[in-house]
Amino acid sequence: MSIIRFDNVDVIFAKDPREALKLLDQGLTRNEILKKTGQIVGVEKASLDINKGEICVLMGLSGSGKSSLLRCINGLNTVSRGKLFVEHEDRQIDIASCTPAELKMMRTKRIAMVFQKFALMPWLTVRENISFGLEMQGRPEKERRKLVDEKLELVGLTQWRNKKPDELSGGMQQRVGLARALAMDADILLMDEPFSALDPLIRQGLQDELLELQRKLSKTIVFVSHDLDEALKLGSRIAIMKDGRIVQYSVPEEIVLNPADDYVRTFVAHTNPLNVLCGRSLMRTLDKCTRVNGSVCLDPGVDSWLNLGAGNSLTSARQGDTVLDVQGWAPGQAMEGLGRRPTLVSADIGMRDALQIRYQTGHKLVLQDSDKQVVGILGDTELYHALLGKNLG
Repeated sequence: MSIIRFDNVDVIFAKDPREALKLLDQGLTRNEILKKTGQIVGVEKASLDINKGEICVLMGLSGSGKSSLLRCINGLNTVSRGKLFVEHEDRQIDIASCTPAELKMMRTKRIAMVFQKFALMPWLTVRENISFGLEMQGRPEKERRKLVDEKLELVGLTQWRNKKPDELSGGMQQRVGLARALAMDADILLMDEPFSALDPLIRQGLQDELLELQRKLSKTIVFVSHDLDEALKLGSRIAIMKDGRIVQYSVPEEIVLNPADDYVRTFVAHTNPLNVLCGRSLMRTLDKCTRVNGSVCLDPGVDSWLNLGAGNSLTSARQGDTVLDVQGWAPGQAMEGLGRRPTLVSADIGMRDALQIRYQTGHKLVLQDSDKQVVGILGDTELYHALLGKNLG
């Protein structure tokens, strides 16, 4: 279900955007409009849906419009034209045209934000910084204390609760900002390049912590980044932006395997596919495999075959006329015990695990869906194509 929906949103940074909007409709670029009017086009005709419980990453280079789009969600940027719906209590509120009272309610109850520069108040302790928003909500002191203690434990800062921000590392300060946003108990979390000012190791650690928190809390997160590896690691879906426009909006595997244009292709060229791609997006589907009398060729090089029953369920395997044992593997299972024989795995297996199993067993992988039906084969050809950035099509 869509919890946030942008519908042809334009953002012009000007008191009266009508002239720039008219030129946009005539097909002028943002640079041409800037020269003619002095007005800046921040976002142009942005349309996308963000579903409940997913992490949507807005990604692009500096000036692409990603932060401008994010800040429309909580009204920090004004929508010049279009609609921006945020679901609240089973009704859709258009942030572009809601009343000041509705906007205040959304900011205090529905939407919380984590800033790039932490935005902590240096004269307050960690506990007081986290509690600040709760005071603005008018929460009783006992309730505030309970919520703050919960969030401090959640982000691992309990022992630092009485410290001032300048006594903390950058990573700790960002955790305080995250705890403050989580304490608001908002379902929607906006994160504007929250980790970009941090050292790489701290940044990776906080990315992992955010994913772990998301597994526990299942918030709807809109996350701004200029780093594609970060976007691919965190995003359920990614919107790649250029010059104020959304160039491609899709799941990470689709962006890596099928970039929409040369701009996206340039980003993807330097991405590590091991962290993104899964078996389902790489496999050779059954309709592209050699089939003879209900048997599917697993590997023509060694004359190995899969015998399939009703609904493509695996009944047996053979190499020539010899019965071939098939083993299974599931995430978390040790790979050292796997023998030199074909392996049944989930179609959602990560590429890194798939490569290791292929190396360990010496056989192609047999991929199954959740109903234990064989859906495809994953071998060297598919894995090498992915590593080389080629699309099997």
